Amino acid sequence: MIKKKGFTLIELLIVIAIIGVLASIVLVSMGGARSKARDAVRQSDARQIGSAMELYYGDSDAYLASATVPTAISTYMVTFPTDPKGGVSYGWVDNSLDDQKYCVYMTMENKGSCTTTRYYTSSHKGTAEVCDTAAWTLSCP
Repeated sequence: MIKKKGFTLIELLIVIAIIGVLASIVLVSMGGARSKARDAVRQSDARQIGSAMELYYGDSDAYLASATVPTAISTYMVTFPTDPKGGVSYGWVDNSLDDQKYCVYMTMENKGSCTTTRYYTSSHKGTAEVCDTAAWTLSCP
């Protein structure tokens, strides 16, 4: 009698199911790391915006004045960064009446120690992490 070598259909389906379960577990566990990575990008964007605004101030003796989120900061930041997740979580405090101040804020995905929404701000006072818009008075105009 000749034995055929190979796997049966049932064995292959079981292996595929096990691989599928393991892959889904890995994807779920990576969700937190991805959101933390996006938050790190937002913080980096805030620091870069702060640097570009300070360079702009050095040349103009005023910050870029805008009522909405700008598209660029002169030649120092040719393209204003966008949210890594694609949402609209970057905001700008209207400084069109006072070009000696500016404030840009990013909505973070992870709450961290905040009970409500967590924000990361960059302003003429530096960068800061705040838990609600009421705390912006400490870091923004």
